[in-house]
Amino acid sequence: MRIAMIGTGYVGLVSGACFADFGHEVICVDKNVEKVETLRSGGIPIYEPGLDLLVQRNVREGRLSFTQDLTEAVRDADAVFIAVGTPSRRGDGFADLSYVYAAAKEIAEVMNGYTVIVTKSTVPVGTGDEVERIIRETRPDADFAVVSNPEFLREGAAIDDFKHPDRVVVGTDDERARTVMHDIYRPLFLNETPIVFTSRRTSELIKYAANSFLALKITFINEIADLCEAVGANVQEVARGVGLDNRIGGKFLNAGPGYGGSCFPKDTLALTRTAQEAGAPLRLIETVVDVNDARKRAMAKKIINACGGDVAGKTVAILGLTFKPNTDDMRDAPSLEIVPALQKAGAKVRAFDPAGTLEAERLLSNVEFVSGPYFCAEDADVLAIITEWNEFRALDLERIKSVMRTPNIVDLRNIYSPDEMAAAGFAYTSVGRPGNW
Repeated sequence: MRIAMIGTGYVGLVSGACFADFGHEVICVDKNVEKVETLRSGGIPIYEPGLDLLVQRNVREGRLSFTQDLTEAVRDADAVFIAVGTPSRRGDGFADLSYVYAAAKEIAEVMNGYTVIVTKSTVPVGTGDEVERIIRETRPDADFAVVSNPEFLREGAAIDDFKHPDRVVVGTDDERARTVMHDIYRPLFLNETPIVFTSRRTSELIKYAANSFLALKITFINEIADLCEAVGANVQEVARGVGLDNRIGGKFLNAGPGYGGSCFPKDTLALTRTAQEAGAPLRLIETVVDVNDARKRAMAKKIINACGGDVAGKTVAILGLTFKPNTDDMRDAPSLEIVPALQKAGAKVRAFDPAGTLEAERLLSNVEFVSGPYFCAEDADVLAIITEWNEFRALDLERIKSVMRTPNIVDLRNIYSPDEMAAAGFAYTSVGRPGNW
C-alpha cells in the first residue's frame, strides 16, 4: 500500500515508521523545513527508544521517506493519514482542530482517484463529519472516504504498542475503506490482533473514553494515597489488593504526583467540553481534571513540608522532569507546576533528567541543569524524585548522603522503601505510605 502521513510529530513519525516496517511505502510530510532535513539526514527530533534504528532501516530499504511537498505524497496514495497536533484551545479547553481542517483542505486539492483519508490525530466526536464536508466542498467530484483510526501509543513503548497492540479501532461504514484499512493492518490480522470496526463517531469517542478512564484510575489511587497517609495505611498494598481483582486490574494504580503528557490532560479536558456542549456533562471526568491540577501543586507543598515548612534559601535537587520515563516529553509534566512553586517559596532548584533537559531548559527558568544524579544532589537540602527513570532506582545511597547538605529525600514515585531509606540514615517522605519522617 502507498501511504502518506501528514505530520511527523510523535504519532505521525512512529506510525509512519511502523507502517513502513510492515512493508508499505510511506511518505511522511511536514511543513517544518528543519524537521524534514533532520529526518533526511538520519536524525530523530523526538526521544523514543528504538525509533532511530527503525527509521534508519526503512529509509535505507526505500520504504520510508520525508518531504515538505504534500502534493508529491498524496497524489498517488491509497491512504492519507492525518497525524497533526490537536492541542487544547486557549480559553475554553476544546481541541484545536485548525491543523486537521487545514490538512483536509490541502489533501482534497491534490488527491487523485479513490483515496481513504484517515484521522489518526485524537479528535472530538463529529470531526470526521467536518473533514468529509471540507473535502466535499473543496472537491465535489472527489472519490474518497473519511475514516477514524485513533492511536493508543504509550510514549516510551510506542513501537511495541504499534506492532503488538491490545486492539486496532477503525471507524467507517464504507466497504471499500474497510478493505483498504484491512490491507494496511494485514500483519496484525495475521497475529490475530483484535480489529474493532465501528461507526466513525463511535471510534472517535473510544479514544477519549479510554484515555479518560485511565486518567480516572490514576486520580483515584492518588486520592486513596492521601487517605492512606491520613489513616496510616499503605497505598501500594491497597493498590495490589484492589488490582488483583481482574475486573479492575493493577495497571495505572501507582500513586504519584499526577498525570501529565500529550494525551491525558488535553483529552480529559476536551471530552468534558464536548460533553457539556452536548448537554450530557461528565461530572466524574470534570472532577478528575480538577483533582489532578490540584495534585501537582500539592506535591510542591509536600517537598516544602519535608524541609520543615520552609525552603527559602535552600537548595532542592530534582531528579526527573519529563512526565514519565523513556521520553523527552515535558507537556503538562508535574515538574512544570512543582518547580515554579518551589522557586516561588524561595528555593534554589537544581535538576537532572536523562532525556528531557533540552526541552526543560525552554520551559523552566532559573534552574541549574546538571549532567547526573550525584552532581544534582551536591549540597542539596532535599532531593525530590519526580520521574521514575530506571537509573534512579538503584542510586548509591551512601554516596548520595555523603554529598547532600541534609540527608532528606522526597520520593514522589515510591521507588524506594521506607525501611531501606531509614536504614541508610535518610529522612524520607513518600506518597501514601507509613514511615514518612
